[in-house]
Amino acid sequence: MEFRDLKKQYEVLQPQIDAAIQQVCRSAHFISGVQVEELEHALAEYTGVKHCITCANGTDALTLALMALNIGRGDAVFVPDFTFFASGETAAYEGAVPVFVDVEEDTFNMSPDSLEKAVRKVREEGKLVPRAIVAVDLFGQPADYLRLRSIAKEYGLLVIEDGAQGFGGRIGAKSACSFGDISTTSFFPAKPLGCYGDGGAVFTDNDEWAELMRSYRIHGKGQNKYDNVYIGINSRLDTIQAAVLNVKLEAFRKYELEAVNHAAERYTKELKDIVRVPYIKDGYYSSWAQYSILLKNEKERNGLQIYLKENGIPTMIYYPKPMSRQTAFEGMDCVKTELLVTEELCKRILALPLHPYMTAQEQDKVIDSLKRFLM
Repeated sequence: MEFRDLKKQYEVLQPQIDAAIQQVCRSAHFISGVQVEELEHALAEYTGVKHCITCANGTDALTLALMALNIGRGDAVFVPDFTFFASGETAAYEGAVPVFVDVEEDTFNMSPDSLEKAVRKVREEGKLVPRAIVAVDLFGQPADYLRLRSIAKEYGLLVIEDGAQGFGGRIGAKSACSFGDISTTSFFPAKPLGCYGDGGAVFTDNDEWAELMRSYRIHGKGQNKYDNVYIGINSRLDTIQAAVLNVKLEAFRKYELEAVNHAAERYTKELKDIVRVPYIKDGYYSSWAQYSILLKNEKERNGLQIYLKENGIPTMIYYPKPMSRQTAFEGMDCVKTELLVTEELCKRILALPLHPYMTAQEQDKVIDSLKRFLM
């Protein structure tokens, strides 16, 4: 059994993907081919955002956003403690201080209450200037942007949406990657929409920021690549990855997103009475990057993971350590409020196999194994 079955996906899409890759090879336009522009147009249309700028990976997407917003030394950037390292790393790399915020136990997303406490503490201390919120759409469900944007407005903060796991999610009719002043995503292979290597994109309705990020991603170029008007980075999405994503985006829109939601709904129906299952807020729609359950404690979680492995069922722990406890952030004064929920989640969380191509028989095996262990 695969945790996320990219092999099965390729089997289904092989004729289209092979043809798309061969077309790139025949044209020999491996960088900045027409497929890149086609993808950017399609992604902008899908998310309902004016500008989509692709780049080399999701980490660079966050970096480009921070660069465009001129965030750097002396600034505080508020980041959920329970997420992947890149969400905080990129702010630190730009010279800012990532200030870690606790998350909600039911959605795993940034807690607006914890955010407001952290913002107030930073303002009271007066050492840093509160500048931006990096709100992560963890495991596929968008964060609570109604409340987060209200706090941002009150305290004069910018909002960066880290939609690396959230692409395809929605709040009402509004799509993920459209909630931030600048939004980002990742096309890492295991993401809801993934390529065959690294890839990423930024989204914004702001013309000035879009122009800056298009320049920054190609060495700060001006009129051409030998006219450099800014200090930038080298972060282009290559044409083969764009070609693969054009094929995958069509499948994602037509049936993959619906299929993964059906599988998640089945897990919830079968498991809700024996274990803590994910909670999706009313009016929200998840793209289900992960299906993460909560066990009673670390001992039960670890025991279940071993049991499932012995029965041929792969699982993952997202995330085993709070970001605030990563060695890289020691001495940076990143903690301004309690982070108790994150600490508990790291001990109790376990992600089950889930993908659009999961068979009923595979899911039955997971469900039956959990029931045998927990009941």
